[in-house]
Amino acid sequence: MMHLRVDRATPVLVQGITGRAGRQHSRLMRQYGTRIVAGVSPITEMRDVDGVPVFAACGDAVAATGATASVLFVGAMQLLAAIREAVEAGIKLIITPTEGMPVHDALSALRLTRAAGVTWVGASTPGMAVPGAAKLGFLPDSALMPGPVGIASKSGTLSYEAGYRLAQQGIGQSVWVGVGGDPVKGTRFADLVSFYAADAPTRSVLIIGEIGGSEEEEFAQALIALRFPKPVFALIAGRSSPEGVTMGHAGALVHGRHGSYDAKKEALEAAGAKVFGTLDEMVAGIRAWHARLQGVTISKPAWAADTADDPPT
Repeated sequence: MMHLRVDRATPVLVQGITGRAGRQHSRLMRQYGTRIVAGVSPITEMRDVDGVPVFAACGDAVAATGATASVLFVGAMQLLAAIREAVEAGIKLIITPTEGMPVHDALSALRLTRAAGVTWVGASTPGMAVPGAAKLGFLPDSALMPGPVGIASKSGTLSYEAGYRLAQQGIGQSVWVGVGGDPVKGTRFADLVSFYAADAPTRSVLIIGEIGGSEEEEFAQALIALRFPKPVFALIAGRSSPEGVTMGHAGALVHGRHGSYDAKKEALEAAGAKVFGTLDEMVAGIRAWHARLQGVTISKPAWAADTADDPPT
């Protein structure tokens, strides 16, 4: 079970709340509507941050507030210990924006969270959001809008632009999960397939991937295995990237055809997804689907002018 349906009532901790990033993003999350009930910092005598009580340990914070989710703004080398503390305290949703988590630590955190039935999003994630209800992390407010499209993204900045452009068209998101670009992480695209299939407010899914690794191919296999019942759209960054060069994220590395744009596009299309070549095509295609969802007739998007194939319905 994935614990992603947060709302305005969900009690949230911020581990590392007294640091610069923790203070800043706690303030921004609260302004959005996230119910931050406590902070955790074992190395400070501060009793509160902007009125949010600060505890020395997760266990104390959970006992006092009933928190079920935590956002961790701690250093990469402290991340595994902070995740372990959150799990032991009974937290069910953990978000870790920190970059640079050692791979061995990430493997340990993955085993730990899965054994405990905890949903871990990260590392190297901008976070997740249920637009209009709560956000955990630092997804930009300007890109968030309640709506029917579930977004799962590896690429942070490209997903911000995609979300913003869709929002400008009046098309919002149901649940947005930034899975991050690390090769070892808590949540992968394929892990979200069952969640989005069962989530009633999600009427379609957009994945924003990138070259390297096999995550998009795994996602395609999961779509086929589940006979995913909803339209799936995809935008893959890195189409013109050279082979054998790491591009941005640690996982964005292509060797031959493995992890290439063409391999990902082929796998996704075989699973029934519509893969767009550009942001403009993506916006036009999803706008056409959204119009049909609402029973509105609009002109065919430019990308489809020479083909009989429409985006999935």
